[in-house]
Amino acid sequence: MNDMFAALEALTDRDPNRRDVAADTLGDLLRGTALNTDTARLVVGRLVGLTINEPVAKVRESTLNSISEAFNHHRLSLDLVEPLAREHLEHALYILGATCDPRARLLIEPFFHHPDPQVREDARIAAAEITASEGTTHNS
Repeated sequence: MNDMFAALEALTDRDPNRRDVAADTLGDLLRGTALNTDTARLVVGRLVGLTINEPVAKVRESTLNSISEAFNHHRLSLDLVEPLAREHLEHALYILGATCDPRARLLIEPFFHHPDPQVREDARIAAAEITASEGTTHNS
């Protein structure tokens, strides 16, 4: 837990390299099973905030990677990650799809017509993730 608190504190460091390392450290914690869902929610919330306000591209990429890791072990709400919809990155679309929340479709659909074919494909995959989860939910 000390690593987590140190990393959360380092997210506000003036040095982008320290913010980058902190985001990676938090991603390592989210990838494992050491954090409970409430703690993962706290960490992801801080990472989302940093992603939205971060001027350095490599730090934003690290935060998005780390947020993605949280969905391996935790079901997190759309409301927590919705601010990422402004990002035109593969990770943001993946994260929106990983919420399995049908409301995320409204955030994903504008990317179906994006000029970059990779972004369009990422949007299609994210929407399919939601559709697949709806089928699983209705069948159980």
